[in-house]
Amino acid sequence: MLLTDEYIADSIREVQELFEDPENVGYDGNEQFLIGDAYWKEIAPRESLLDMIVRNYADPNVSVGYSAMTDLDVSDGTDFYQARQDKIEKILNDASKELSDEEKAYWREMNSKVREPFRYGYYGGWEVLISAFELLMFPILAVCIVLAPVFSGEYQAGTDAVILSGKYGKTRLVTAKLVAALLFGGMAFTLHVMVAFGIPLAAFGADGWNLPLQINGTTVPYPLTFLEGTLVNLGVIYLVLTAMIGLTLFLSAKMRSPYLVLIVVMPVLFLPMFLSANGTAGIYNLFVFLTPYRSLMPNFGSYLSYQFGPVVLDAFTARAVVYGALTLLLPPLARAGFKKHQVA
Repeated sequence: MLLTDEYIADSIREVQELFEDPENVGYDGNEQFLIGDAYWKEIAPRESLLDMIVRNYADPNVSVGYSAMTDLDVSDGTDFYQARQDKIEKILNDASKELSDEEKAYWREMNSKVREPFRYGYYGGWEVLISAFELLMFPILAVCIVLAPVFSGEYQAGTDAVILSGKYGKTRLVTAKLVAALLFGGMAFTLHVMVAFGIPLAAFGADGWNLPLQINGTTVPYPLTFLEGTLVNLGVIYLVLTAMIGLTLFLSAKMRSPYLVLIVVMPVLFLPMFLSANGTAGIYNLFVFLTPYRSLMPNFGSYLSYQFGPVVLDAFTARAVVYGALTLLLPPLARAGFKKHQVA
């Protein structure tokens, strides 16, 4: 179903007509709402759609429901997509976001690629997935726990002397251990992802994979479908995983006990859960959104960007750069650390 201006105007008028009949209206002391058949037959089957439509006309960060449609003037029709652009401009010009002219231009350019009119449909399964990405932190932790003894376990068992004194102990064997750790971590995590994605999609259905993210929030700037958005964020999560594997291997090569490795890794993974961002601007907030835990959360609706001179990066790109660099840096450091280990 295409959300044309004509369809949206007709939907608003229908709701307004329902409110004009006093028998359809209830009041809880704060706001009016529809009751009886007017609600269950006319509103309930499409309440999510109606709420999405009316929120497009509200100010940023203001939550409203279908009952707010009574305040909209559609006597001359409605320009839903112009209202969307106006709301985006309010977001970009919000002083608290402290966006530079380059950042505003970046987000305007990205928004210009969003296709209109939106295509609407059921997307319940994908909505569940998007809201639960941070739970993948637990399989990442599980992988790190299993890999913590890769090198430090050799120190505890005393087999480091045997390995390092062998012909290929400091070359091929070390490389093989690193490759095996990365392969195991990737495969184990993929198994978790398949289960974590398969259950909600089986329960709620995979319908809506090709619908735009904007139907879950009209000001979302990314021109992606639910499937594309999920894959983009999942790609970032895999980079976080490989970076954390690299950090675990590096610490394992430097420390004599797997427990000491986990004492460092666990706070890195979970301490950011207790760091609350108070906006999207400032060094503190930008840092928080780059921590492993926060990097699992897509934040599709946030105009979160990182500027380096004239270069502007959105959150996904910035996270990919940071964790991609760590992925390339940490395994070689782990390899060098084990090679230089002095046998007791």
